Amino acid sequence: MFQPEKALGHYTRVLSKDEAFPPFEELAELIHAQHPDFRLSIESGNEEEWETLLLCGNDEVEVAVIERNPVSDGSTGQDEIADFIEDTQDCKPESGVAWLEEYLTSVRTIYAFQHLQGSETEEGSDALHALRSALWERGDAIIQADGEGFTNEDGYHIVWQFSDSVSGPWNMGVFQDGTWHHFKMDLGDSDHRAAFLNGEVPDDLSAVTVSGR
Repeated sequence: MFQPEKALGHYTRVLSKDEAFPPFEELAELIHAQHPDFRLSIESGNEEEWETLLLCGNDEVEVAVIERNPVSDGSTGQDEIADFIEDTQDCKPESGVAWLEEYLTSVRTIYAFQHLQGSETEEGSDALHALRSALWERGDAIIQADGEGFTNEDGYHIVWQFSDSVSGPWNMGVFQDGTWHHFKMDLGDSDHRAAFLNGEVPDDLSAVTVSGR
């Protein structure tokens, strides 16, 4: 599948409504089992209360730094949430932005992945994706990516923050009357893009509908 071009050092994030977080050992074992050429280590905090993790290859090439930022009064996480709400005020579609703003007020933990050199390889990218997916699939979470936007809880893209030059197939979702309509569109197709920005399913595409969450 097409992936929008990402600058080295960019961030992707899992935004979770859950204050609880998986222990370091659980995440380290996942990487060891699924991607034995990579390993996870603690950069700050401890096994019970980890704050920053490093994902790297056995060749010492760093893939990603993962920060766990709780969202509470006066916290860095709270500032990030405020920035997301401000940054998306003028985004489209309006229905997706409204749903997102309400969702963000309930987020309690941000897992921020800074993509490093090792993420540029297929193996490194797969290891990073496995770790991010493990955190997202715990439930009650959405994904954000710099230069792209936000997903809903089902992983469909709901707010447009791509560059105008982007193209290729992408899983999208529009929110209408409490229902999500999921479909795959061509990001570079002007008609598809106009429909999405207007909060509609493109006329030539079919959508799967699911109850809104």
